[in-house]
This record gives sequence, structure tokens and C-alpha cells, in this order.
Amino acid sequence: MMGNLKLQSLFLQLAFAFCVFISSLSFGDAGITSTFIRSEWPSIDIPLDHEVFAVPQGYNAPQQVHITQGDYEGKAVIISWVTHDEPEPNSVQYGTSDGSYEFTAEGVVTNYTFYKYKSGYIHHCLIADLKYDTKYYYKIGSGDSAREFWFRSPPKVDPDASYKFGIIGDLGQTFNSLSTLNHYMKSGAQTVLFLGDISYADRYQFNDVGLRWDTWGRFAEQSTAYQPWIWSAGNHEIEYMPYMGEVEPFKSYIHRYLTPYLASKSSSPLWYAIRRASAHIIVLSAYSPFVKYTPQWHWIHEEFERVDREKTPWLIVLMHVPIYNSNEAHFEEGDSMRSVFESLFVKYRVDVVFAGHVHAYERSYRISSVHNNVSGDHHIVPDKSAPVYITVGDGGNQEGLAGRFKDPQPEYSAFREPSYGHSTLEIKNRTHALYHWNRNDDGKKVATDAFVLRNQYWARNRRRRKLKKHIQMVIDEEMAS
Repeated sequence: MMGNLKLQSLFLQLAFAFCVFISSLSFGDAGITSTFIRSEWPSIDIPLDHEVFAVPQGYNAPQQVHITQGDYEGKAVIISWVTHDEPEPNSVQYGTSDGSYEFTAEGVVTNYTFYKYKSGYIHHCLIADLKYDTKYYYKIGSGDSAREFWFRSPPKVDPDASYKFGIIGDLGQTFNSLSTLNHYMKSGAQTVLFLGDISYADRYQFNDVGLRWDTWGRFAEQSTAYQPWIWSAGNHEIEYMPYMGEVEPFKSYIHRYLTPYLASKSSSPLWYAIRRASAHIIVLSAYSPFVKYTPQWHWIHEEFERVDREKTPWLIVLMHVPIYNSNEAHFEEGDSMRSVFESLFVKYRVDVVFAGHVHAYERSYRISSVHNNVSGDHHIVPDKSAPVYITVGDGGNQEGLAGRFKDPQPEYSAFREPSYGHSTLEIKNRTHALYHWNRNDDGKKVATDAFVLRNQYWARNRRRRKLKKHIQMVIDEEMAS
């Protein structure tokens, strides 16, 4: 009789543990569709005579300065800038003391034409062998035209390296864009993960296309010159304009915004990967071939195999088109990418997938449709191995907000709101990160959506070990009594 009671007690303990496990698979609380309505500033580009577009003083002064990571591990940066009068000087002086530059690096120069627009001289300079977690000062140009900036290198790649990323998408160059950028710069984030659709220059024609790339470069320089922006391309970077004789996709983007794609064995600057602090970041291209046996398909399979969660526990994917989206705008547009990539996201337990494209904000629960692999909300189920999908396409461009969400709100959607803003992801350690979406509330930053993101590799394994240890203790106690 006593033996039966012990077995019943053990069964109840195991059943309780199983119920706790199953509960973690649910969608969680009911999703929220925010009812906030903002007094929207006009979605028109900032006038050309505004101070944010001012050309730096001095003959041939460097302008449109921006930096990005220059290698796989975070020990290099690519510094880029434009000069309009001459291709020289083409070097960067840099060092670890303000005003004292121990080293010099030479860059490369390129330019391009678009219709009858001729770009300035575009310089790209790789600075390698940097020390981790070090502030560097750098100077571009000479004499009265010289300009000085600084940046901080990331900490050494390590599973417990803390780091704060900003997430911005679909920025453009309106007053809403300026609000987003100003708010982001007060966030304390150290690197921007940019989700595509940069300047929206393709909404113009003829020579104004190139002109609006120049204005955006000067507009964003207040941030891009001081910290890396990790670039990804959107549909507004394609610039396929046959009526102007321009049929080379991504021409302006590729000339202006380099990526360290060769360091991750990619064959294209449009898809690549980096490791930074405790994160492995994979950038995908929605507007390049990605189906089976294409170069991007081969590369992503190989890159996922290179991920080492013991060294970089946080696995983040950037892509322009969301594969889960309950907005009327671009609804189901990402289904083809979902059919190709989602099974990989689940297999390799990606922590979070950031996308833009839809000019609103939305966050999902951990969900997937890999067992059905067909479109339609009724096939989407909770999946604890899946990433959280977050759309941050709300930077502030002139196309305006996507204000119409599907009704009712799908069960997989946790929070959604059509407002402008930006996000931050603050990695605390190998198990937890803090996420915030910050709304531009009529010129003020308002923290509107927040949650604790648990790491798919370490936090999950930790829970499993704890549960296994607890069950074993119950068994030992029952058997010993």
C-alpha cells in the first residue's frame, strides 16, 4: 500500500513538472492592439535648407561620415565619407588619445553616376587590429577642412559580454525621422541594427535621387560617425528605374554603404554575418534570390553551422520583410521567405528576428508554422524553439504610418501599434536581455512595449537542467523513504 502511495506521489510530481513545461508553450497573455493615436507630424522630407543637411565648412571637407563593423569578430571598422571637390586626402588618422593620432590608414576611392547625377568621391577605409572595449579618436581631412570624431570598439567576443543595440528601420529624412534619431541617440545604445530602407531617395526622380542620398548621409552623420550601423538593404535601396536608364539594382547603396561580407564567406554584400560582444548577427536579403540552391541559401546553411552558442549565445537575424505581420500593409508578403528560412530559425533556436518594411510596430510570441509550412493564421502555433518576431519599420519616412491592422488581432501577436519610434535590446548576460520599444509621442520618447528576452540556448538549457535535477531529487527522496 505504501509503495503505491509513493508511486502515486511520484506520478503527481512528474505530472506537475510536465504541466509547467507545457504551459511555457502557450501564447501567453492576450495580445494588445494599442489605441494610442498621435498627432502626426507631416510625412514630408525635411527642406533642403534645414541645418541637419548643412555641408561642412572648408574646401573639400569630408561629409556623410559613417562607420560599420569591418570584420567578423569586431576588431575592425570601415570608416566611409564623401568629398566633393577632390579625391584626396584619402586616409584616416586615429589613436586612443584625443587630438593625438598615432596611426594612419589608407582608404579606397570610388564614385558612380545615376542618370545625370555624379556622386562625390566616396572613400572607404578599413581600420583593423583594434583593441577591444577601447575608445578611438579619428580625423579625416587636413587643414581647416579636417574633421574629428570618435568611436568605441566592442568588448571581446564572450558569452557574458553585456552590450546594448539600437534597432531602427525605414528611417527616411522627415521631421519624424529626426525625432526618431534624436531619441535613439539618448538611449545609450552602442550600435544600430538597421533594418533597411535608408534614405527613400527613390521616391524622387532624375538628379534628385542622388541628391537625397547626400542629404541623408549628412542628416544621419550625428550618429553614424560615432558608432557602427550594421546595414541591411530594403526595397527602397533597389532603385530599378528603367525610365531613367538605371537598371542596376542597389547601385547607390552598394557604392555608399559597405558591409564586411567577405569576412563571413558571403558572396554578396547584401547578406552577411558578424559577431559582436555576445551576439551572432545574421543579415539576410529579401530582394536577392534565396530559394533552394541559390548562393544565399547555401550561405545561410553554412553560417548557421558556424554559430557557436558557447561563445556568442545570442543569435539575432535581421531582414527587411517580416515573415509574421498582422498589418494590412504588406500582409503575407514574407510568406515565401517564411517557407525557406523559418525551419532554420527553429532548428538553430534563433532568439529574435527583427524586420522593417511595415511602417508600424509589432511583436509576436514565440510561434511557428514549420509543421504545416503553409500560409494562414490558423496554422501558426506556439513553439518554444522559435524566435520572437519583431517589426520595427517605424523610423519616420515620408510614406507615413501603416495604421490598419487585421481585426481581430491574431493570437500570435503580442503587441502592435502604428506609431513612429525605435527599439533597444540590452544584453545583460548569456541568459537574459532587456528589450524596449520607444514611441515618439509627439516629440517625446515614451517606453511603450518592454519584456525580458530569455536566451534560447542558455536559459532554456538552464531550465532543463533545473527541472531534471528537481525530478531526480523527487525520485531519490521517494526511493529513500
